[in-house]
Amino acid sequence: MVRTRSSEQRRELGAFVRALREKLAPADMGLPAGQRRRTPGLRREEIAHLSGLSTTWYTWLEQGRDISVSPSALARLAHALRLGRAERAYLFELAGIRDPDEDAIEDNAVSAAVLASVTTIDSPAYILNRCWTALSWNHKAERLFAGWLDRPGERNLLRFIFLEPSARSLIHRYEERARRVVGEFRADVSSHTTEPAIRSLIGELRSQSTDFARYWDEHWVLGREGGERTFNHPTDGFLDYQQVTFRVASHPDLKLTILIEQAALADALAGSGSLSSTPS
Repeated sequence: MVRTRSSEQRRELGAFVRALREKLAPADMGLPAGQRRRTPGLRREEIAHLSGLSTTWYTWLEQGRDISVSPSALARLAHALRLGRAERAYLFELAGIRDPDEDAIEDNAVSAAVLASVTTIDSPAYILNRCWTALSWNHKAERLFAGWLDRPGERNLLRFIFLEPSARSLIHRYEERARRVVGEFRADVSSHTTEPAIRSLIGELRSQSTDFARYWDEHWVLGREGGERTFNHPTDGFLDYQQVTFRVASHPDLKLTILIEQAALADALAGSGSLSSTPS
């Protein structure tokens, strides 16, 4: 059980829940419409009953009182209110609680448009899921990442870096980059380390790679900030890129990574003052 956050957030939580309750039609919930409903939507006692909660507790929640809220109670309320993804995420954010069903929700099918977006990018680009397995990539990324994206089977970036021997020759300054990747991964999955898929991946890498085990035990935490990425490509020779990474709005656990050639970036900056971050 945890306490909801500030008084302002408690008031917002109560107002949000009330607005959602008032949008629900009794008939849609299998309830009689009745003759004397003074307010729109469901009554407080009705939504409390549908959620398996006490009417008093639910009333206090709407009133913005400082009460204890459990993840399971809030999950039942979210289900009863028939919340969509964004509404549910907002509900738990206001309450300051992690959604116990977040992992299952984030595993919902990714739209074809999101997966196909990388094909419209004229630079190496790929999309990673929470476990850092590539879900989609373009031809330039497949050519660049020889030994990872050009092979059949699961394409997990961490398994490539730490278990595929060719990664050591492809990635310039391998040890520095590998250590940084572990710090980025730790930060990225900090709230999901108890998830079975994440635990299994970490356990596998710790047991099969002394490098990963050593870096993981350092407890180094880094944001996935991008920056220079250099490679010793078996066909194309030395390659120099700037990496940028974006979160996918509809699936926050997905990461879109783009690698921009340094030469192309320099030309773009020289040819367009609007791309420069330095005021004139």
